[in-house]
Amino acid sequence: MAETLVKKIISSKTGKEVRTGEIVIMPVDRAFCQDGTGPLSIDGIKKLGIGLKNPANCYFFIDHAVPPPRAELANAHKKIRDFAVSSKANCIMRGVCHQIMVEEFSSPYDVIVGADSHTPTSGALGAFAAGFGSTDVAAAMSAGSVWLKVPESLGIEIKGKLNKGVAAKDVIIDIIGKIGADGATYKVMEFFGEGLKNLSMDGRFTISNMTIEAGAKTGIFPADETVREYLKSRGREGDFRELPASDASAYENMISEDMSEIVPMVSCPHQVDNVSPASELGDVKVDVVLIGTCTNGRFSDYEAAYEILKKAKSLKTTLIIAPASNTVLKRLAESEMFRKFVDLGASIIPPGCGPCCGVHAGILADGATALSTANRNFKGRMGNPESFVYLASPMTAAATAVTGRISDPREFL
Repeated sequence: MAETLVKKIISSKTGKEVRTGEIVIMPVDRAFCQDGTGPLSIDGIKKLGIGLKNPANCYFFIDHAVPPPRAELANAHKKIRDFAVSSKANCIMRGVCHQIMVEEFSSPYDVIVGADSHTPTSGALGAFAAGFGSTDVAAAMSAGSVWLKVPESLGIEIKGKLNKGVAAKDVIIDIIGKIGADGATYKVMEFFGEGLKNLSMDGRFTISNMTIEAGAKTGIFPADETVREYLKSRGREGDFRELPASDASAYENMISEDMSEIVPMVSCPHQVDNVSPASELGDVKVDVVLIGTCTNGRFSDYEAAYEILKKAKSLKTTLIIAPASNTVLKRLAESEMFRKFVDLGASIIPPGCGPCCGVHAGILADGATALSTANRNFKGRMGNPESFVYLASPMTAAATAVTGRISDPREFL
């Protein structure tokens, strides 16, 4: 029987063959916090009193409230910066933590612990990357290791290829709709199958990012040629190490997802697994469209949205553009897309989490409806429990901004 990807990684790190359900202590390659969780982790580190095991591989990101909209958040940023200087850790303020991790640090076989639930984004590179509590991350930074119960894996066989107007976001929304918000609780969603060759690296990031929305501990893709080429494009080809895909024999439980059968999908309020085809939601009036975040704020996402927006003369919603990193923002600023977005009246905000988590730069009004390319839509997610949040792909978001109602992007392509 073939081994699952998570067992391959954990066995490699612990130097022994592991079994599902076993408690192991694993060396940690990289640990990080963000400005919402970092202050608590810093308190934990100071309480432990042993410093950081490897400061160079500890990262404190300032991304959720950039620039800080309130004094208490500015003070939290100062606390993080001061601690990073005194401990010789990294303090980073150039984009959302998950995007910066995959751009600059995460590699195949890495064990990554992050004090943020969307840490699984790095699983697209063949890493074990999972969200932990602030105190757990504090212990991992101090000790250089973390304890873990080896998770069961849920195999996701990917078949076919995406049709025009359909994106990786539609795939993961469809999967979550099928298995439910608790369908993969404390499991690793592992992806395999002939269809992987038709999924771009950015598409894999989107899917891994949202595995937590099915309750998963993390999501992992094999480290294949797509991963190699991505790392090469980032000047990190030396970080590549092949993590071969597993096959159906590795999984006690699995599902198949034929991408050629997927249509543009939407997660409706107030649960990600409350899904519907975009074509069935044309009566839903939308006030605000958000294109960006760590889920869909990459350059290719804006290219996809631009294919629809470039023909528009005006928009019928507010449009917020939230790039995932400074790298993305710089490329965007140098492109014709940037000028078009500005001409359409879009608000292009600094790379960060702001409106996604309801901190600032896009809080919704009472009764307002947003369509967002982010990863969560529970009540109050965008800062107001009296509002409504739908989730969809950048193409669906762009079409919706043009019409003012949830729209199927295939009608524009």
